[in-house]
Amino acid sequence: MPKYETLNVELGERSYDIHVGDGLLAQAGALIKPVIRSQRVIVVTDENVAPLYLASLEISLDTAGLNSESIILPAGEQTKSIDYFEQLFDQILAMKIDRQCALIALGGGVIGDLTGFAAASVLRGIDFVQIPTTLLSQVDSSVGGKTGINSQHGKNLVGAFYQPRLVLADIDTLDSLPKREVLAGYAEVAKYGLIDNPDFFTWLEQIGCELCNGNKNHQHQAVVMSCRSKAKIVAEDETEQGRRALLNLGHTFGHTLEAETGFSEKLLHGEAVGLGICLAFDLSAHLGLCTQDDVNRVCAHYAAVGLPTSPTDVAGITWNTDALLDHMQSDKKIEDGKITFILAHAIGETFVARDIDMADARLIIDNAIRCD
Repeated sequence: MPKYETLNVELGERSYDIHVGDGLLAQAGALIKPVIRSQRVIVVTDENVAPLYLASLEISLDTAGLNSESIILPAGEQTKSIDYFEQLFDQILAMKIDRQCALIALGGGVIGDLTGFAAASVLRGIDFVQIPTTLLSQVDSSVGGKTGINSQHGKNLVGAFYQPRLVLADIDTLDSLPKREVLAGYAEVAKYGLIDNPDFFTWLEQIGCELCNGNKNHQHQAVVMSCRSKAKIVAEDETEQGRRALLNLGHTFGHTLEAETGFSEKLLHGEAVGLGICLAFDLSAHLGLCTQDDVNRVCAHYAAVGLPTSPTDVAGITWNTDALLDHMQSDKKIEDGKITFILAHAIGETFVARDIDMADARLIIDNAIRCD
Protein backbone atom coordinates (compact mmCIF):
# COMPACT_ATOMS: atom_id res chain seq x y z
CA MET A 1 0.00 0.00 0.00
CA PRO A 2 1.55 3.33 -1.02
CA LYS A 3 2.35 5.62 1.87
CA TYR A 4 1.14 9.15 2.29
CA GLU A 5 1.21 11.95 4.84
CA THR A 6 -1.95 13.63 6.03
CA LEU A 7 -2.33 17.29 6.97
CA ASN A 8 -5.53 18.94 8.15
CA VAL A 9 -6.97 22.33 7.29
CA GLU A 10 -8.74 23.24 10.53
CA LEU A 11 -11.91 25.16 9.73
CA GLY A 12 -14.44 23.74 12.16
CA GLU A 13 -17.16 21.79 10.37
CA ARG A 14 -15.55 22.71 7.02
CA SER A 15 -12.22 21.10 7.97
CA TYR A 16 -10.65 18.67 5.53
CA ASP A 17 -7.55 16.57 4.98
CA ILE A 18 -4.71 16.96 2.52
CA HIS A 19 -3.06 13.65 1.64
CA VAL A 20 0.42 13.87 0.08
CA GLY A 21 2.19 10.80 -1.28
CA ASP A 22 2.89 8.42 -4.14
CA GLY A 23 0.24 6.28 -5.81
CA LEU A 24 -2.72 8.20 -4.41
CA LEU A 25 -4.72 7.95 -7.64
CA ALA A 26 -4.99 4.20 -7.08
CA GLN A 27 -6.43 4.87 -3.61
CA ALA A 28 -8.57 7.84 -4.60
CA GLY A 29 -11.91 6.05 -4.55
CA ALA A 30 -11.38 4.60 -1.07
CA LEU A 31 -10.20 7.96 0.26
CA ILE A 32 -12.97 10.00 -1.37
CA LYS A 33 -15.94 7.77 -0.52
CA PRO A 34 -16.06 8.52 3.24
CA VAL A 35 -16.06 12.33 2.76
CA ILE A 36 -18.86 12.72 0.19
CA ARG A 37 -22.61 12.21 0.54
CA SER A 38 -23.44 10.20 -2.57
CA GLN A 39 -22.11 7.35 -4.68
CA ARG A 40 -22.31 9.59 -7.75
CA VAL A 41 -19.37 11.78 -8.81
CA ILE A 42 -18.50 13.86 -11.86
CA VAL A 43 -14.82 14.16 -12.75
CA VAL A 44 -13.81 17.44 -14.41
CA THR A 45 -10.46 17.38 -16.20
CA ASP A 46 -8.77 18.70 -19.32
CA GLU A 47 -7.51 17.38 -22.63
CA ASN A 48 -3.91 17.12 -21.41
CA VAL A 49 -4.61 15.34 -18.12
CA ALA A 50 -7.41 13.01 -19.24
CA PRO A 51 -5.24 10.68 -21.38
CA LEU A 52 -2.74 10.37 -18.54
CA TYR A 53 -4.82 9.88 -15.41
CA LEU A 54 -8.58 9.74 -16.03
CA ALA A 55 -8.74 5.98 -16.63
CA SER A 56 -6.75 5.22 -13.47
CA LEU A 57 -9.01 7.47 -11.42
CA GLU A 58 -12.15 5.91 -12.90
CA ILE A 59 -10.92 2.40 -12.02
CA SER A 60 -10.21 3.52 -8.46
CA LEU A 61 -13.65 5.12 -8.14
CA ASP A 62 -15.37 2.05 -9.57
CA THR A 63 -13.47 -0.26 -7.22
CA ALA A 64 -14.75 1.81 -4.29
CA GLY A 65 -18.33 1.51 -5.53
CA LEU A 66 -18.61 5.08 -6.80
CA ASN A 67 -20.39 5.83 -10.07
CA SER A 68 -18.46 8.34 -12.14
CA GLU A 69 -19.02 10.42 -15.24
CA SER A 70 -16.51 12.83 -16.75
CA ILE A 71 -16.32 16.22 -18.43
CA ILE A 72 -13.20 17.03 -20.43
CA LEU A 73 -12.38 20.69 -21.13
CA PRO A 74 -9.64 22.32 -23.22
CA ALA A 75 -6.33 22.81 -21.43
CA GLY A 76 -4.87 26.22 -20.64
CA GLU A 77 -5.52 29.45 -18.79
CA GLN A 78 -8.03 30.56 -21.43
CA THR A 79 -10.42 27.89 -20.10
CA LYS A 80 -10.67 29.77 -16.81
CA SER A 81 -13.25 32.10 -18.29
CA ILE A 82 -16.95 32.95 -18.06
CA ASP A 83 -17.60 31.12 -21.35
CA TYR A 84 -16.15 27.82 -20.16
CA PHE A 85 -17.67 28.28 -16.72
CA GLU A 86 -21.09 28.52 -18.36
CA GLN A 87 -20.30 25.50 -20.53
CA LEU A 88 -19.22 23.52 -17.47
CA PHE A 89 -22.28 24.18 -15.33
CA ASP A 90 -24.55 23.58 -18.32
CA GLN A 91 -22.99 20.14 -18.78
CA ILE A 92 -23.26 19.40 -15.07
CA LEU A 93 -26.91 20.38 -14.93
CA ALA A 94 -27.65 18.38 -18.09
CA MET A 95 -26.53 15.30 -16.15
CA LYS A 96 -29.53 15.88 -13.84
CA ILE A 97 -27.55 15.95 -10.63
CA ASP A 98 -28.89 16.50 -7.13
CA ARG A 99 -27.26 18.24 -4.17
CA GLN A 100 -25.65 15.02 -2.96
CA CYS A 101 -23.54 14.64 -6.11
CA ALA A 102 -19.87 15.60 -5.88
CA LEU A 103 -17.41 17.04 -8.38
CA ILE A 104 -13.79 15.91 -8.61
CA ALA A 105 -11.25 18.33 -10.05
CA LEU A 106 -8.50 16.32 -11.77
CA GLY A 107 -5.85 18.67 -13.13
CA GLY A 108 -3.92 21.82 -12.46
CA GLY A 109 -4.97 25.16 -11.07
CA VAL A 110 -7.25 26.09 -13.95
CA ILE A 111 -9.35 22.94 -13.56
CA GLY A 112 -9.30 23.19 -9.77
CA ASP A 113 -10.38 26.85 -9.68
CA LEU A 114 -13.05 26.36 -12.35
CA THR A 115 -14.47 23.17 -10.83
CA GLY A 116 -14.46 24.64 -7.34
CA PHE A 117 -16.38 27.69 -8.53
CA ALA A 118 -18.87 25.42 -10.29
CA ALA A 119 -19.27 23.39 -7.09
CA ALA A 120 -19.90 26.58 -5.12
CA SER A 121 -22.51 27.76 -7.63
CA VAL A 122 -24.44 24.77 -8.99
CA LEU A 123 -27.57 24.11 -6.91
CA ARG A 124 -26.13 26.73 -4.52
CA GLY A 125 -23.32 24.42 -3.49
CA ILE A 126 -22.30 20.78 -3.83
CA ASP A 127 -19.27 18.86 -2.54
CA PHE A 128 -16.03 18.76 -4.48
CA VAL A 129 -12.64 17.10 -4.17
CA GLN A 130 -9.30 18.40 -5.43
CA ILE A 131 -6.83 16.05 -7.15
CA PRO A 132 -4.11 18.49 -8.27
CA THR A 133 -1.70 17.16 -10.89
CA THR A 134 0.82 20.02 -11.09
CA LEU A 135 3.35 21.18 -8.54
CA LEU A 136 1.80 24.65 -8.49
CA SER A 137 -1.71 23.37 -7.81
CA GLN A 138 -0.49 20.89 -5.20
CA VAL A 139 1.22 23.55 -3.12
CA ASP A 140 -1.11 26.46 -3.77
CA SER A 141 -4.46 26.58 -5.58
CA SER A 142 -5.88 23.24 -4.38
CA VAL A 143 -5.62 24.27 -0.72
CA GLY A 144 -7.57 27.06 0.93
CA GLY A 145 -10.86 27.25 -0.94
CA LYS A 146 -10.18 30.08 -3.36
CA THR A 147 -12.14 29.33 -6.51
CA GLY A 148 -12.89 31.46 -9.53
CA ILE A 149 -12.33 32.59 -13.07
CA ASN A 150 -10.57 35.42 -14.89
CA SER A 151 -12.27 38.30 -16.67
CA GLN A 152 -11.14 40.81 -19.25
CA HIS A 153 -10.49 43.17 -16.33
CA GLY A 154 -8.08 40.92 -14.47
CA LYS A 155 -7.23 37.60 -12.88
CA ASN A 156 -9.53 35.82 -10.42
CA LEU A 157 -11.93 38.74 -10.19
CA VAL A 158 -15.00 36.47 -10.18
CA GLY A 159 -15.23 33.61 -7.71
CA ALA A 160 -15.98 32.40 -4.21
CA PHE A 161 -14.32 31.06 -1.09
CA TYR A 162 -15.50 27.45 -1.11
CA GLN A 163 -13.57 24.66 0.60
CA PRO A 164 -13.10 21.18 -0.88
CA ARG A 165 -13.96 18.04 1.04
CA LEU A 166 -10.50 16.52 0.43
CA VAL A 167 -7.21 17.20 -1.38
CA LEU A 168 -5.16 14.33 -2.86
CA ALA A 169 -1.67 15.41 -3.94
CA ASP A 170 -0.17 12.44 -5.80
CA ILE A 171 3.55 13.13 -6.25
CA ASP A 172 3.68 10.59 -9.09
CA THR A 173 1.66 12.94 -11.31
CA LEU A 174 4.58 15.38 -11.31
CA ASP A 175 6.57 12.91 -13.43
CA SER A 176 4.53 13.82 -16.53
CA LEU A 177 5.06 17.59 -16.20
CA PRO A 178 7.26 19.52 -18.63
CA LYS A 179 10.22 21.10 -16.84
CA ARG A 180 8.75 24.55 -17.38
CA GLU A 181 5.61 23.57 -15.44
CA VAL A 182 7.70 22.18 -12.58
CA LEU A 183 9.63 25.43 -12.39
CA ALA A 184 6.42 27.46 -12.41
CA GLY A 185 5.22 25.48 -9.40
CA TYR A 186 8.58 25.81 -7.70
CA ALA A 187 8.25 29.61 -7.69
CA GLU A 188 5.28 29.16 -5.33
CA VAL A 189 7.14 26.59 -3.21
CA ALA A 190 9.94 29.07 -2.56
CA LYS A 191 7.34 31.71 -1.73
CA TYR A 192 6.48 29.89 1.52
CA GLY A 193 10.06 30.22 2.70
CA LEU A 194 10.18 33.87 1.75
CA ILE A 195 6.94 34.68 3.59
CA ASP A 196 7.81 33.45 7.07
CA ASN A 197 10.12 30.43 7.03
CA PRO A 198 13.72 31.40 6.23
CA ASP A 199 15.02 27.94 7.18
CA PHE A 200 12.78 26.41 4.52
CA PHE A 201 14.17 28.83 1.94
CA THR A 202 17.73 27.99 2.99
CA TRP A 203 16.94 24.29 2.52
CA LEU A 204 15.50 25.02 -0.92
CA GLU A 205 18.69 26.88 -1.87
CA GLN A 206 20.53 23.63 -1.20
CA ILE A 207 18.20 21.17 -2.96
CA GLY A 208 16.08 23.28 -5.32
CA CYS A 209 17.81 22.18 -8.52
CA GLU A 210 17.47 18.51 -7.58
CA LEU A 211 13.80 19.01 -6.74
CA CYS A 212 13.13 20.67 -10.09
CA ASN A 213 14.99 17.86 -11.86
CA GLY A 214 12.64 15.24 -10.41
CA ASN A 215 13.94 14.17 -7.00
CA LYS A 216 10.81 12.55 -5.56
CA ASN A 217 11.86 12.75 -1.90
CA HIS A 218 12.54 16.47 -2.17
CA GLN A 219 9.29 17.03 -4.05
CA HIS A 220 7.34 15.17 -1.38
CA GLN A 221 8.96 17.14 1.44
CA ALA A 222 8.44 20.45 -0.34
CA VAL A 223 4.75 19.78 -1.02
CA VAL A 224 4.18 18.75 2.61
CA MET A 225 5.99 21.83 3.94
CA SER A 226 4.18 24.16 1.56
CA CYS A 227 0.75 22.69 2.32
CA ARG A 228 1.44 22.79 6.04
CA SER A 229 2.33 26.49 5.81
CA LYS A 230 -0.73 27.32 3.75
CA ALA A 231 -3.09 25.23 5.89
CA LYS A 232 -1.94 27.06 9.01
CA ILE A 233 -2.47 30.48 7.45
CA VAL A 234 -5.87 29.54 6.00
CA ALA A 235 -7.02 28.19 9.36
CA GLU A 236 -6.16 31.56 10.92
CA ASP A 237 -7.72 33.70 8.18
CA GLU A 238 -10.00 31.81 5.79
CA THR A 239 -11.34 34.75 3.77
CA GLU A 240 -8.21 36.88 3.63
CA GLN A 241 -9.10 39.60 6.11
CA GLY A 242 -5.58 39.73 7.51
CA ARG A 243 -2.65 37.31 7.59
CA ARG A 244 -3.74 35.26 4.57
CA ALA A 245 -2.89 38.25 2.38
CA LEU A 246 0.78 37.33 2.86
CA LEU A 247 0.19 34.40 0.49
CA ASN A 248 -0.12 37.05 -2.23
CA LEU A 249 3.61 37.78 -2.10
CA GLY A 250 4.57 38.54 -5.71
CA HIS A 251 0.98 38.48 -6.96
CA THR A 252 0.33 42.22 -7.30
CA PHE A 253 3.16 42.56 -9.78
CA GLY A 254 2.68 39.02 -11.11
CA HIS A 255 -1.01 39.32 -12.02
CA THR A 256 -0.19 42.60 -13.75
CA LEU A 257 2.41 40.90 -15.93
CA GLU A 258 0.02 38.04 -16.70
CA ALA A 259 -2.72 40.46 -17.71
CA GLU A 260 -0.40 42.21 -20.15
CA THR A 261 0.31 38.84 -21.83
CA GLY A 262 -3.41 38.07 -22.04
CA PHE A 263 -3.07 35.18 -19.53
CA SER A 264 -1.32 33.24 -22.28
CA GLU A 265 1.39 30.59 -22.49
CA LYS A 266 3.91 33.39 -22.98
CA LEU A 267 4.03 33.71 -19.19
CA LEU A 268 2.82 30.99 -16.84
CA HIS A 269 1.23 31.95 -13.53
CA GLY A 270 4.10 30.58 -11.45
CA GLU A 271 6.65 32.36 -13.64
CA ALA A 272 4.72 35.60 -13.16
CA VAL A 273 4.64 35.09 -9.39
CA GLY A 274 8.39 34.49 -9.35
CA LEU A 275 8.96 37.70 -11.31
CA GLY A 276 6.55 39.49 -9.01
CA ILE A 277 8.45 38.29 -5.95
CA CYS A 278 11.71 39.64 -7.38
CA LEU A 279 9.96 42.97 -8.04
CA ALA A 280 8.45 43.01 -4.54
CA PHE A 281 11.89 42.54 -3.01
CA ASP A 282 13.25 45.22 -5.37
CA LEU A 283 10.58 47.61 -4.14
CA SER A 284 11.29 46.67 -0.53
CA ALA A 285 15.00 47.43 -0.96
CA HIS A 286 14.24 50.68 -2.79
CA LEU A 287 12.13 51.76 0.20
CA GLY A 288 14.90 50.81 2.64
CA LEU A 289 12.90 47.95 4.13
CA CYS A 290 15.29 45.11 3.29
CA THR A 291 18.84 44.86 2.05
CA GLN A 292 20.04 44.56 -1.51
CA ASP A 293 21.68 41.31 -0.42
CA ASP A 294 18.18 39.90 0.23
CA VAL A 295 17.10 40.90 -3.28
CA ASN A 296 20.20 39.37 -4.81
CA ARG A 297 19.75 36.14 -2.88
CA VAL A 298 16.11 35.72 -3.96
CA CYS A 299 16.80 36.48 -7.60
CA ALA A 300 19.95 34.34 -7.65
CA HIS A 301 18.03 31.33 -6.38
CA TYR A 302 15.23 31.66 -8.88
CA ALA A 303 17.80 32.08 -11.65
CA ALA A 304 19.75 29.05 -10.41
CA VAL A 305 16.81 26.70 -10.85
CA GLY A 306 15.97 28.19 -14.26
CA LEU A 307 13.20 30.71 -13.61
CA PRO A 308 13.09 34.16 -15.21
CA THR A 309 13.98 36.95 -12.78
CA SER A 310 13.25 39.99 -14.95
CA PRO A 311 10.36 40.78 -17.30
CA THR A 312 12.96 41.24 -20.02
CA ASP A 313 13.66 37.49 -19.76
CA VAL A 314 10.21 36.83 -21.27
CA ALA A 315 10.55 36.45 -25.03
CA GLY A 316 8.28 38.24 -27.48
CA ILE A 317 6.85 40.85 -25.12
CA THR A 318 7.33 44.60 -25.33
CA TRP A 319 6.45 45.89 -21.88
CA ASN A 320 4.94 49.30 -21.17
CA THR A 321 4.90 50.81 -17.70
CA ASP A 322 1.64 52.71 -18.13
CA ALA A 323 -0.13 49.60 -19.40
CA LEU A 324 1.17 47.56 -16.46
CA LEU A 325 0.09 50.18 -13.93
CA ASP A 326 -3.33 50.29 -15.57
CA HIS A 327 -3.69 46.53 -15.07
CA MET A 328 -2.61 46.97 -11.46
CA GLN A 329 -5.53 49.35 -10.87
CA SER A 330 -7.90 46.43 -11.54
CA ASP A 331 -6.32 44.18 -8.92
CA LYS A 332 -8.88 42.69 -6.54
CA LYS A 333 -6.65 43.52 -3.56
CA ILE A 334 -7.28 47.27 -3.85
CA GLU A 335 -8.72 48.77 -0.65
CA ASP A 336 -9.98 52.34 -0.39
CA GLY A 337 -8.43 53.05 -3.75
CA LYS A 338 -4.97 51.91 -2.63
CA ILE A 339 -3.12 48.95 -4.11
CA THR A 340 -1.98 46.28 -1.65
CA PHE A 341 1.60 45.08 -1.86
CA ILE A 342 3.28 42.33 0.14
CA LEU A 343 6.76 43.60 1.00
CA ALA A 344 9.68 42.28 3.02
CA HIS A 345 11.89 43.37 5.89
CA ALA A 346 14.05 40.32 5.17
CA ILE A 347 13.80 36.82 3.76
CA GLY A 348 11.11 35.18 5.89
CA GLU A 349 9.77 38.51 7.20
CA THR A 350 6.97 39.82 4.99
CA PHE A 351 4.12 42.21 5.73
CA VAL A 352 1.10 43.83 4.11
CA ALA A 353 1.68 47.37 2.79
CA ARG A 354 -1.26 49.54 1.71
CA ASP A 355 0.36 52.97 1.68
CA ILE A 356 2.91 52.66 -1.13
CA ASP A 357 3.43 55.70 -3.32
CA MET A 358 2.75 54.53 -6.87
CA ALA A 359 5.65 56.65 -8.05
CA ASP A 360 7.90 54.12 -6.32
CA ALA A 361 6.13 51.21 -7.98
CA ARG A 362 6.48 52.98 -11.34
CA LEU A 363 10.20 53.39 -10.81
CA ILE A 364 10.63 49.69 -10.03
CA ILE A 365 8.68 48.68 -13.13
CA ASP A 366 10.53 51.20 -15.31
CA ASN A 367 13.89 49.81 -14.19
CA ALA A 368 12.75 46.20 -14.58
CA ILE A 369 11.47 46.48 -18.16
CA ARG A 370 14.28 48.69 -19.45
CA CYS A 371 16.49 46.90 -21.95
CA ASP A 372 20.00 48.32 -21.64
